[in-house]
Amino acid sequence: MAALSMWSAAIGGTVHVSSRGNTRPVLLWSALVAGTGRGKGTALRAAHHVLDKSLGRFLATHTTSGITSGASMVNHLWEQQEATAETEHGRDVRALVVEEEWSEVLRRVKRDPSFTTKLRAAWDGTTLRNTTKEEAQEVRDPSMVLHSHITPSDWAKYVGESEAAGGSYNRILPFLLGAVPMLDDDRVSLPEVDGRELSDAYGWATARPRVITLAEDARPLWRIVRRYARILGETLPEGQAVFIERTAEQTLRVAACLAASECSETITEDMLSAAFTLVRRSVQDAVRITKGADSPKVKRQPLSLADKVRARIELHGGRATSSQVLPYVGATASEVKALPEIAFTVERSGKTGRPATVFTLRGNTSQHEESAPAQRTVMESNGTKVVRLDAYRPIRTAPEPTPEPKRQEPVSDSNPFRALL
Repeated sequence: MAALSMWSAAIGGTVHVSSRGNTRPVLLWSALVAGTGRGKGTALRAAHHVLDKSLGRFLATHTTSGITSGASMVNHLWEQQEATAETEHGRDVRALVVEEEWSEVLRRVKRDPSFTTKLRAAWDGTTLRNTTKEEAQEVRDPSMVLHSHITPSDWAKYVGESEAAGGSYNRILPFLLGAVPMLDDDRVSLPEVDGRELSDAYGWATARPRVITLAEDARPLWRIVRRYARILGETLPEGQAVFIERTAEQTLRVAACLAASECSETITEDMLSAAFTLVRRSVQDAVRITKGADSPKVKRQPLSLADKVRARIELHGGRATSSQVLPYVGATASEVKALPEIAFTVERSGKTGRPATVFTLRGNTSQHEESAPAQRTVMESNGTKVVRLDAYRPIRTAPEPTPEPKRQEPVSDSNPFRALL
């Protein structure tokens, strides 16, 4: 897919495809979606290795990155247009934008409402204009291709459903990347590529304007492609359908790129079938990436007061004071005392300490706990005798220490490691 994007950018200035009387560019925008270290950069370098020599100096002179606003996009194409206006081949507004860290760009473009508008216009090949400059900038028939790398989590975060519904990001063909062979290993070199036929095709495609059309044998399949896209869009949830609304258009563009690589101005059935296979793979990946887009968030069931109180008591080892419970459960002492599974006692520490309510769980006394005999504690306070009974406070017996395992005598065997086992 990276190679197809590069090829479409190289021929996009002169090659167009026609269907139903409408002529459109053959620009293919793509996104490799995979986690960090899964091979997105390796795939890009392999595609560059395949096409670099065949495309002359195109990749070296027309590749850019870091376009973070609609104005910078138009300005880049306009400056290139002005620099090539007086050359032998005339104005050149081709550009290959490679964003290997696309999430960084998407963070910035959130502040620019014009970016997505100009993005749609660039893919459609319509005129781009900058009106904020002192000198008005206008670029007609732009030929810009975007190839990006992004992780699935960042795709879900930044490529929103609303932007796709507006048509901004459903012009991009996403592909989930599983893994790539270790092509960049020091002991592995990429094979030499015989690019002479592709170089001839590049010369054929850029020699003069070309309009590629469907051959008669491809029209029945084209009707199936259009029907497939329509039925799929009606059956999928809206959050997924918005990303595949341009399935038929993308298939036609891929097929035109394949035809141009064979110096043909007609798309045969085999070319259209190959293009449809590729785009269907992208459709499947788009559904997988956005499969949770329309699913409602699972609402957590609110905890009952009893559950909250039980959690606080267990947090404090089975006994919790009112100050350790009430502020965290949003209830009064009387409401907590009314719970059937909660027991409470009033305790006083020392002669002058304030009484404290202690909450425990009913029936939580372990079988190994023994109740202490009733202790009569007499405290003098202003001449009044106060008797305190601690009959219900359990005495927790310390668990017996776990006996150390007996060390086994070394086994006399020929294997010296058996004793260690």
